[in-house]
Amino acid sequence: MGAPVLGLKKEMYDIKGETAFQFLAIAKELERKGRKIISFGIGQPDFPTPKHIVEAAIQALREGFTGYTETAGIPELREAIAWYLNSRYNAGVDPDEILATTGAKTALFIGMAGYLRPGDEVIVPDPSYYAYAMTAKFFGARPVYVPMKFEPGYGFSLDIEEIRSKINDRTRMIVVNNPHNPTGSIFTPDQIGEIFDIAQKHDLILLFDEIYDNFVFEEGKFKSILEYDGWKDYVLYVNGFSKTFSMTGWRLGYIVSRKEVIDRFKDLAVTVYSCPTSFVQKAGIAALKGDWEPVRRMIEEFKARSILLHDILSEAWGFETYRPLGAFYMFPRVRKLLDKTGMTVEELTNKLLYDYGIVVLPGTSFPGNTGRDYVRLSFATSKENIEEGARIIVKASRELAGMG
Repeated sequence: MGAPVLGLKKEMYDIKGETAFQFLAIAKELERKGRKIISFGIGQPDFPTPKHIVEAAIQALREGFTGYTETAGIPELREAIAWYLNSRYNAGVDPDEILATTGAKTALFIGMAGYLRPGDEVIVPDPSYYAYAMTAKFFGARPVYVPMKFEPGYGFSLDIEEIRSKINDRTRMIVVNNPHNPTGSIFTPDQIGEIFDIAQKHDLILLFDEIYDNFVFEEGKFKSILEYDGWKDYVLYVNGFSKTFSMTGWRLGYIVSRKEVIDRFKDLAVTVYSCPTSFVQKAGIAALKGDWEPVRRMIEEFKARSILLHDILSEAWGFETYRPLGAFYMFPRVRKLLDKTGMTVEELTNKLLYDYGIVVLPGTSFPGNTGRDYVRLSFATSKENIEEGARIIVKASRELAGMG
């Protein structure tokens, strides 16, 4: 007799976990052994959740708001989300077109679950956040990776012509994350417009993840997909509270689409998780409708950090850097250093961790082939850590390259 519980379906072996959390566990173990570790690994704001948001959750608990809620989220929360999207983007969103979820990852999962069939193809810019490709694979679809263009000193952009060349009768969806993880790039309004034109021409679904829409460091660089006429016929829009309000552990996100679609998504959501956490929804209302000054201060701090990291890391041997325009990541090319040392990018990041006490992620943490030439650094850490850690990387790069 065998063990039938070991007979997992094939797709369970096609997906892999998030590398950032694996590096976090290693770093914590080294710290327990007395090592000082500076981490550029985890994509999580290092600011506390603003006090008025915390107080709203505490008040909800005290008032006994701890039971099930509507699956789509309480009306006040959906009204607050609609108010935010409409006041900022003139999006024309109705509360009935919003499904609140247990984080943006759940929103991504539900969006893909609703459309992807075995054999479908999903176009994913390379590199991109790992969850897009992994979720597509889980539903039997095939991620089609389209390398982004890299220009030292500038950063990354979408390769529109390459995206066009990958479209065929199996293409079902294009995924765009803007501002972008892992590169910190912001795609131009022209590029977003061209992606929208492609979707209209080929009747494709656009899954747009704008979780970093407030982490924009240059005025006028970012344009939301919600600002384009007719977006509701093509777009599944994902956003959430984790990054903007430093609420990563609260797990609150949302997906926006036509009401007919959201009604179907609600039936899936109630089957999977019943509803978002009750008192967290009250906190979400306070986040959107309350004082935004803590958010503005945090964004200014992240902008200053992006400049600091760029200025120091530009001195590293074999690192091709640029100023991130959004999110809180840099994805420098390190191919020159890898060729000089004969190391793979995984060997380089392990060397930095174990010999120098610095956590950076290998670019291969992000599905596709592009990442083997890159590393990702998150500057969601203090200026002191950035300055010390970046200078250690500069020193390490020169030593590894034999430059003294």
